[in-house]
Order: sequence, then structure tokens, then C-alpha cells
Amino acid sequence: MDEAMRAVPREHFLPPEQHRSADLDQALEVGHGQTCSQPSTVADMLQLLDVQPSMRVLDVGSGTGWTTALLGHLVGPDGCVIGCEIVPELVERGRDNLAGEDMRWTRIEAAEHGTLGRPENAPYDRILVSAMSDSLPYELVEQVAPGGILVIPVAGSMTRVVVDPAGVPRISRHGTYRFVPLIR
Repeated sequence: MDEAMRAVPREHFLPPEQHRSADLDQALEVGHGQTCSQPSTVADMLQLLDVQPSMRVLDVGSGTGWTTALLGHLVGPDGCVIGCEIVPELVERGRDNLAGEDMRWTRIEAAEHGTLGRPENAPYDRILVSAMSDSLPYELVEQVAPGGILVIPVAGSMTRVVVDPAGVPRISRHGTYRFVPLIR
């Protein structure tokens, strides 16, 4: 995890006015009412997600692309990471930022209003959501492959959903966090 954080500097994914604050352990504004998550929170989420090389990963609320790039570093060139973002300006910024990372196995797509995730590309081994939902969105759970994991902040608690081999979700909670709201 630490190696991924060093390999993918947060500063490269922030607006110029935030570069001086990149090393602070706090969420930073990136425009359009969105933030780049606090590094320690991202590390906690990635730890819970337990990403391995060659996995297929969905990054919901990819923002400026930092978490997408971190996930891309973790899965490596034999994996696939799809970031999806609802704010069109951040989709473009995230794509531009990823272009500088030379990770052909990662991409950011525009999210469709009213649809969570990218069901047409499911199932995923891992799904990371970087926005708060009031309740667990089962349409995302349905996109997790058997044996896969979803990590999402739900009603203030970091929630980890492990889908067992039979497709049954097992839910656990891991501390309290604050996030921008999940936009559908």
C-alpha cells in the first residue's frame, strides 16, 4: 500500500492551487463540490479492499483519478480498472491525469445518471466507492463477483461487503468517516 502511495503522488491529481496541500492528511477541494479524499482514509479503504494483481476493479466516484491510478498500480498491467465519475468536468480531468501515468489498463468513464457503477462490464473482483450512501446500494453488490469485495461508506460507517462463493453478501463495518454524498 505504501509503495502504491509513493508511486502515484496525490499532487499530480490535484488542481494547481492545492499542490502545496497535497501532503496534508485531509480531504482537498477539487471543484464542483467534490474532494480528493484524505490519504489515510484512502489507505484504510484500500486495505479493506485487498486488491491483488490481475484483478478487475471498479472505482465509483473516481474524481480526478487518484484512486483509479492507485488501484491501477495495485492490479498491474494484467488487471483492469474502470473509474466512473458523474461530474463531466472531473471525468475529463481524471482522464487527463491518468494519461500521464502510462497505465493502459486503467480508464475513466462518464457515469450514467440513475445508474450506479458499470453493470454492463460486471462482474468485478473489487469495487471501491469514494462517496457516502445513505444505505447499501444493492445494485453495486450485484456487480461484485463471487469471492469479491465492495468497500463503501454507508451512513457514516466504512462498510465492507464480501460476496461469498455462493453469491451471499457478508457485511462488516469498519469505523466512521465523512464523504461527499453519492450522486445517482
